[in-house]
Amino acid sequence: MTGERRLFALRGATQCKNEEDDIIRQVSALYDELLSKNNLGEADIVSVIFSVTGDIDAKNPAAALRFSGRAADLALFALQEAVVRGGLERTIRVLIHGYLSPAARPCHVYRNGAEILRPDRA
Repeated sequence: MTGERRLFALRGATQCKNEEDDIIRQVSALYDELLSKNNLGEADIVSVIFSVTGDIDAKNPAAALRFSGRAADLALFALQEAVVRGGLERTIRVLIHGYLSPAARPCHVYRNGAEILRPDRA
């Protein structure tokens, strides 16, 4: 981390099939898009927290991200989403804490069907 920076929380979500390959593909795409849209490098990331709906059990999203060759030295954590009647199924959410320029406007990413969660941010 160089220069004056401010800690931001970046949010995102994606839907996926409950299949190992699709979880890896969707988690990687979500992560890459969040980093790209926010001009964020892995050296400026503090932590990455994933949540998954109860119907996702083929692969842990944190393990999927590491398997993809990303986030090798980052603190990753995953947990199961609270069960909410009528909630969006097959969904992986992410919260990335990272340092950006103080004037940055965080760009959150909702993709692959998860746009419905936050149409104001998609």
